[in-house]
Amino acid sequence: MRFALAPEQRDFAGSLRKMCDAAGTPGLVRAWAAGEHRGGRALIRQLAGAGALSLAIAEEYGGMGAQPADLVVAAQEFGRAAVPGPLVETAAAIPALLQRLSEDGPARQWLGGLAEGRELATLAFEPGLPALDADIAEVVLLADDDRLYTAHRGERVHSIDPARRLYDVIADDLVAEGDSVRKALAAAFDAGALAAAAQLLGAGRALLDAAVAYAKQRRQFGKPIGQYQAVKHQLANVLIALDMAEPLLLRAALTMDGPDRARDVSAAKIACSDAAHRAARTALQVHGAIGYTAEYDLSLWLTKVTALRSAWGTADYHRGRVADALRSPSRNHTGVRP
Repeated sequence: MRFALAPEQRDFAGSLRKMCDAAGTPGLVRAWAAGEHRGGRALIRQLAGAGALSLAIAEEYGGMGAQPADLVVAAQEFGRAAVPGPLVETAAAIPALLQRLSEDGPARQWLGGLAEGRELATLAFEPGLPALDADIAEVVLLADDDRLYTAHRGERVHSIDPARRLYDVIADDLVAEGDSVRKALAAAFDAGALAAAAQLLGAGRALLDAAVAYAKQRRQFGKPIGQYQAVKHQLANVLIALDMAEPLLLRAALTMDGPDRARDVSAAKIACSDAAHRAARTALQVHGAIGYTAEYDLSLWLTKVTALRSAWGTADYHRGRVADALRSPSRNHTGVRP
């Protein structure tokens, strides 16, 4: 089976990339990490105006009702530009959660604002797990087994990526309870893991582009280091890893409504995490000492990849889900505990 994007999807990705490039995302990421969100939120509203945040939201709630593959296209561009904010939660996980609850009151209350970029949303999957950007998100949710609550932020939790501002959250009002919450949380987790995998793939491609550009400029022994075979091989291996991960990502997008959802999402998360990690290591090796400095833009993608590799399920967790699915192919492994 051949997985390839349609021309309309490639054009959509190109338009999002132009918006992010024009906004100067490295500056926005640094400002976001320092607690200044105006520029980042302005970009998020612009992306929402292009439809990037409403793809997973049904038309009846003010969204576009697009396919998961379209969301994957957008999430890759978020990762390529290192756009800050709880975009995985706002654009993927929480729409999947709210639209699968037995009652649609919460979906009607919140999804319109998320689709338009007026509001951001975040989610903790269980007490004790942190929520991203709970200090600025208008919708903060906390899941506890088969119960879903609104919540407010607690203490800040350290992240290796300064732009990923994590907070403990404290439950407030009950939103919904019952078996529909448990099933909706499983779908929300897989939607979030898929979007995180797409972000990792996009970030990996940005790191490869940065490494190739630097290899053409940096000179050793009188010529660019990109002319040395050892460097070429490293960069080629990164490209192969990224290109091999992409079909798994698109496959997972196509099976989001099928019995193999959990297996395919986990396979995509593993492949995209490994490919992005290889891209980060190679980019750092090509850049040398300057790549370690916080002032150099490469560091923004290095820390983002490092953080996202363990977000939405660690490698061990996702490998376990794939192994369980292969041992018991008749079961749909939809556990959400990372």
